[in-house]
Amino acid sequence: MSNVEAHPIEVDCGPGPDEGIEVVAPREVPLGGPRAMLVRRTLPTRDRSMVGAWCFADHYGPDDVSATGPSTPLRTSGMRVLPHPHTGLQTVSWLFEGEIEHTDSAGVHAMVRPGELNLMSAGAGISHSEVSTPQTRRLHGMQLWVALPESARHGSQGFQFHAPAPVHIAGGSVRVFIGELAGDASPVETATPLLGAELTVAPNSEVVLDVDPTFEHGLILDFEQASLDGVRLGRGDLGYAGPGRDRLTVTNPTDSEARAVLLGGEPFAEDLIMWWNFVARTHDEIVEYREQWEARSARFGTVAGWTDRDRIPAPPLPNSRLTPRRRRH
Repeated sequence: MSNVEAHPIEVDCGPGPDEGIEVVAPREVPLGGPRAMLVRRTLPTRDRSMVGAWCFADHYGPDDVSATGPSTPLRTSGMRVLPHPHTGLQTVSWLFEGEIEHTDSAGVHAMVRPGELNLMSAGAGISHSEVSTPQTRRLHGMQLWVALPESARHGSQGFQFHAPAPVHIAGGSVRVFIGELAGDASPVETATPLLGAELTVAPNSEVVLDVDPTFEHGLILDFEQASLDGVRLGRGDLGYAGPGRDRLTVTNPTDSEARAVLLGGEPFAEDLIMWWNFVARTHDEIVEYREQWEARSARFGTVAGWTDRDRIPAPPLPNSRLTPRRRRH
C-alpha cells in the first residue's frame, strides 16, 4: 500500500524510551481524496517510529467500501491504489475481511485474503498496485512495512505467501505469519529477526505469551478495549514493550472475543530516513529515488494492466534537507 499523504515528512526510524508499556495512539490518514478510506496509523510517529524492523503500520476498517473510495469507469467503489514505488523495504499485507488484488513490476499477481500473508520485497526498487475485488463490500486489515538492513536493501525483488493455521493456546489462539510464537514457526524468510502474529483472546480471559527477551514488541488492538501487561489499550492503539520482557499478558475484560496483531523484532541498529514510499539512508538517495520514479526509470519497472498515466506521482520534497534524527538509547 502507498503512503499517499500530500506532504510526507522524513522520519528517523529509531526507538524511543523503553520504560514500561508505552501507548501509541493512532492518527487518521486518508488514502486518497474526499471519499477515501481512512486508516489508523501508529507507525511511524515522532515518539515511536519502529518496533524491531517494523517501520510502518496502517490499521483500517471494518470499512464499507461500497460507500468509500474513488469511482472509476470499471469500479464504483473500493480500494484503488494505483502503481507506486518502494525501495529498501518489505510490504506485509494481512486482512481480516475482504479481498485485494496485488500486481507488481516483478510480474507477481496475487490475491490478498483473510488469514493469508502476502510479503513483497522491494529490494533496490519495485512498483505495485492494490485494488479491492468487485465482490468485496467490507475491507478490514493491516498494511505493514519492514525496513531492510544495509546488507539486503540493494538486493533483488521477491514475494512470499503463507497461510498459517491457528494455534490454540490457553485463553485464545494465535496465527503466526512471521517468526516464532507459541510453539509455531512461519517459513517466511526475513532479513532481520522478526515476529508477526494475529492474536485472539476469548471473552473475559487472558493470554500469556512467552516471547524473546531480546525483542521489542508492539501490540496493535483491533477491538474496543484490552490491556497489555495491565495497561489499557483502545481500538487502534499500539502498546509498546521494550526489550527485556520474556512474557507478555493480554487481557480481554469484555464479553466478546478480542483481536490484536503482535509485532516484534530485535531493535533495528541502523539510522534510516523514510519519506513517502522510500526507505533510504541519506537525503541524496531520496532525491535520486524520487527523480527516477518521476522519470519512469527501469529501477521501478512497470505494472501489468495499467497505462503509463496510471501511477501515483511523487509529492514535492520539502525545502529543507532530509536528515535522520539521532537514535535514542
